[in-house]
Order: sequence, then C-alpha cells, then structure tokens
Amino acid sequence: MTTKKRHWLWNVLIVLTLGLCIFAFVEHYKNWCKIEEGNLKVLSGIYYQKIPLMEIDSVVFVDKLPEMERSNGFSWMAKEKGVFKDSITQSKVYVFVDDLRQQKIKVVHHDSLKLYLNLQDSIETQGIYTILHAELMERTKQPQ
Repeated sequence: MTTKKRHWLWNVLIVLTLGLCIFAFVEHYKNWCKIEEGNLKVLSGIYYQKIPLMEIDSVVFVDKLPEMERSNGFSWMAKEKGVFKDSITQSKVYVFVDDLRQQKIKVVHHDSLKLYLNLQDSIETQGIYTILHAELMERTKQPQ
C-alpha cells in the first residue's frame, strides 16, 4: 500500500494555528495590571486601558456587576472580559474580571467612564484598591 504524503505547507499551517490559539489563551488568561508614571494600566489580551490617576473620580469595591449588554468580549467560567454597555445609562463599560465570585474594583474616570477590575488573587486586588484609594484621597485633600 502506498500512503499519500501531505504537503509540508499544511503541517506548517496547523502548527501556526495551534501556536496562535495557545498565545491568545495565555494573553487572555489573566489581567496584567500596573500602576506606573501616574497611570493605571490594565491589559488582558486585546483589551487595554490606560487611565491617568489624576482623572479617577471614584474607586469602590462592589460585589456584583450591574446589568450590562456585551458589545464585544467574552465570558468563560468565572471570567468576564471586554467592552460592555450599561443597560441604564447606555455608556461604555470596560470589564477586566478574573473571578466573578470575588469583589471587584469599580473605577469611575473622566466623569462617567467605568471600569470593573479584579485579579485572580484577592490580595493583589486589595493592594491595587489600596493604592488607587490612597491616591484619590491624597488628591482630594490638596487645595486646588
């Protein structure tokens, strides 16, 4: 019996597709959050937000996300990521939630834009909240 060999291009295409899928999974698997140079930077795959700390209006912990309609993004198990539309105000809401069961940080910036954020580790989430809250309190105490 003779076996028909597959063209090498198909093998390369299969390997590249698998590599791209693994890369996308790793990039979206968790939120990457940094506070540097006066900005809060949040990255999760293709979703990125850079918020100047001076533009943050409020920072609070919430237990549940409000009713929202997904513009784009995804949900998987206890993760929720993407751009949503608030069903009441019809404003854009960015969601970077690694665990829906834990508390989330609600950041309101630029007067009405909202961002919900938490990390897999609740202690890291608490640390980010503490830094953002301290920065906001320090800014509100200074005379303008």
